Amino acid sequence: MAHVSNSAIEELKTAIRGQLMLPDDAGFDEARSIWNAMIDRRPAMILRCAGVADVRRGIAFARENGLPLAIRGGGHNIAGSAVCDDGLVLDFSLMKSVRIDPFAKRAYVEPGATLADFDHEAQAFGLATPLGINSTTGVAGLTLGGGFGWLSRRYGMTVDNLISADVVTADGELLRASAESNEDLFWAIRGGGGNFGVVTSFVFELHPVGPMVFGGLVVLPLDQARDALVKYRAATPDMPDELSVWAVLRLAPPLPFLPSDVHGKPVIIFAMCYTGPTANGPSAVAPVKTFGTPVGEHLGEMPYAMWQKAFDPLLAPGSRNYWKSHNLASIDDGLIEALLQSIQNLPSPQCEIFFGQIGGQTQRVPVNATAYSSRDTQYAMNVHGRWEDPADDDRCISWARAFFDASAPFSLGSVYVNFMTQEEAGRVADAYGPNYERLVAVKSRYDPNNLFSHNQNIRPAV
Repeated sequence: MAHVSNSAIEELKTAIRGQLMLPDDAGFDEARSIWNAMIDRRPAMILRCAGVADVRRGIAFARENGLPLAIRGGGHNIAGSAVCDDGLVLDFSLMKSVRIDPFAKRAYVEPGATLADFDHEAQAFGLATPLGINSTTGVAGLTLGGGFGWLSRRYGMTVDNLISADVVTADGELLRASAESNEDLFWAIRGGGGNFGVVTSFVFELHPVGPMVFGGLVVLPLDQARDALVKYRAATPDMPDELSVWAVLRLAPPLPFLPSDVHGKPVIIFAMCYTGPTANGPSAVAPVKTFGTPVGEHLGEMPYAMWQKAFDPLLAPGSRNYWKSHNLASIDDGLIEALLQSIQNLPSPQCEIFFGQIGGQTQRVPVNATAYSSRDTQYAMNVHGRWEDPADDDRCISWARAFFDASAPFSLGSVYVNFMTQEEAGRVADAYGPNYERLVAVKSRYDPNNLFSHNQNIRPAV
């Protein structure tokens, strides 16, 4: 770490409204821990920002003292970009405000808010915007990488619903990025990650959703998975935008609606959410029930906010996680064969492979409209290695890489940036495809010295 004098640290402490935490302070280890337990980095200091003034001060401090700078929203990113070694972390856990304007259908969101925070406020008015599928995810990181979830087939990517953002740039300037002002910056932050500045406020468009939706799970044994995936693939083009169906292959968790003899056995799970009139729910999901003969199903009306938390127990913080991902236009026969072989060799009870169905409205937006470019993606496939014991690292990582390699010939060659692990810097250009060079130009304008480099980094041209 660059040497920082005690006087400079004391000066920073007195200049902020939030809290500056140092390694010897109580709670520091907890503050540096994040969702993925494989990430164990030791920053020199953590600045818990209380507002934009603290953000500007923190950026200036890192810049002037030559410190690595990391930005922590929800701390959920698989690559662990929320925390750095020997540098300064700007932590937004104190900035979690979500304000809903139900008349204009707008949400004003601070960068520390989680999906649960957002949904709690928006669903009070029967409103929502497309977000992810795990309520502890941070809104900021999810959005900056593109963002998709159960509502995306109907309402697009998260970035397609971003109206404006306040961004503090590397030189400490606060800019409003929108279709009317700093348009190049607005284009870049809609998928380009945290490469261009620190967003201190997001404004989202909201849509009528819920508060009740229809959905749940249909679980089939693995020996039916081949036929089920072929039927799933065939059914996708006719599914309404209001319906999103994801396929998950893993060992069956001990869900109460599954017979005990199925627990721990390999299964294919179809998870679905229908946001049209709930009375139409049973007919909307009926095709899924024809994919095979279920060993168990749990379908019905439920609050949207509850469905957004349904997978939280399987994604709790503190486990070791390693992902590998491809974008897919289809689920080819060769991919299915490789998939079935991989699922029969799961290295831990928590490992899974899922196909997040996107398509719908996400594909009707031009490739160059936002930095997020993967508009041809029908499914975002993720190999999710997850386990508890560090001794299992090599085995679980090798399993994930092996299926990633086996499935590569059937992929689009692109990748969702939020699913990329820390060693995948070589795939950044793949994540942005035809938009990459334009992103480099925007980066070169707003962050020519690459202060914001602790991310899936887009390097400036100079």
